[in-house]
Amino acid sequence: MPQGTITKALSGYYYVLPEGAELAAANTITCRGRGVFKNRNITPLVGDRVMYEETENGEGTVTEILPRTSELIRPPIANVNLVVLVFSVTEPVLNLQLLDKFLVHIENTGIDVLLCFTKSDLLTADSDASGAKDMTVAELERITKLYEGIGYTIQKTSSKLHEGVESILQHLDGTVSVFAGQSGVGKSSLLNEMISGLNLETNAISQRLGRGKHTTRHVELMPLTNGGLVADTPGFSQLDFMEVEAEGLGDCFREFAAIAEGCRFRGCLHLHEPDCKVRDCVADGTIAASRYDHYLLFLAEIKDRKRRY
Repeated sequence: MPQGTITKALSGYYYVLPEGAELAAANTITCRGRGVFKNRNITPLVGDRVMYEETENGEGTVTEILPRTSELIRPPIANVNLVVLVFSVTEPVLNLQLLDKFLVHIENTGIDVLLCFTKSDLLTADSDASGAKDMTVAELERITKLYEGIGYTIQKTSSKLHEGVESILQHLDGTVSVFAGQSGVGKSSLLNEMISGLNLETNAISQRLGRGKHTTRHVELMPLTNGGLVADTPGFSQLDFMEVEAEGLGDCFREFAAIAEGCRFRGCLHLHEPDCKVRDCVADGTIAASRYDHYLLFLAEIKDRKRRY
C-alpha cells in the first residue's frame, strides 16, 4: 500500500503527497479518512505520514496514520522539527506574557523553537518614545538578552526592509517547521518574503483592537528552496493549558528545570515550599521576575481549570 504525507487538511479532505514526489498541488492526491478514525476519535493531521489507497475516481482513502515523532494541538500539525514563534515588536506590541504562554506549550511538546521578532523597522529610539505602546531599541535589546540567556535563539526581521529573511531560511534548512504566533504579527508577510510567488493574504492591524485579522484559515505545508517544508497556520491570541499539568509546568520554563533539582522537595511547585531554589534565584535576580510572575499566573490558570473540570 502506498505511503505519503498529508500536506493540507481542509473541509474533511486530506491532500496527500506520495512518497518521493515533489511538493506541488498537481502531485497531491485528494483523500478522505477512514470512518474508523472518527469512531476512535482520531484526527489525521497535516504533517502525518500515512498509508492510503487510491479509489476508482482518482481520489483516495487514508487507511493508516504512521507513528508521529511530534504533535502540536494548536496549531494542529504532526512531525514538526522546529517551531518558529513569530511576535512583532509593535503593532501589536510585544506581549511577554503571551510569548511565555506559547513557549510553555512548545516546551511541553519537546520540539525545538526559534523566536522571531518582526517589524524591527518600527522600533522607536529611546528619546522618541511617547507612550507605553512604543517599543524602544533598548527595551528590545533587554528582552533579547533575557531570552537568549535562557537559551533561546532569536532572529529579528523586517519584511519592509527585507532584513533577516536569509538568516531565518538558514535555520529552516532541511527541517519541517511551522510558523505560529498571534494574529497580525507578520507571519504571512515573512513567508511571502521567503517563498517566491507565494502571495499569502495579509491584513493591516486594527488600530482600535491592536490586533490583526486571521488571514490564514488552514494549515498547509509549503516547500522552501533549501529543501525544507514550512507551514503557515491560523493566528490566534488565546491558548489554554489542557495539555499541561501543574507538576510539569516548571519543566516548561528552561531556566527553572536545572535549578529545581536543588529544591528540597521533589515535585516542588515553587510557591511556598521551604528551601525552594527557584524562588531563591528569583530573589537574587538569576531568574527574571517577569518569567516567575508568568509561571504563577499559568499555575493558577491550570489549577482553576482542574476545579472547573
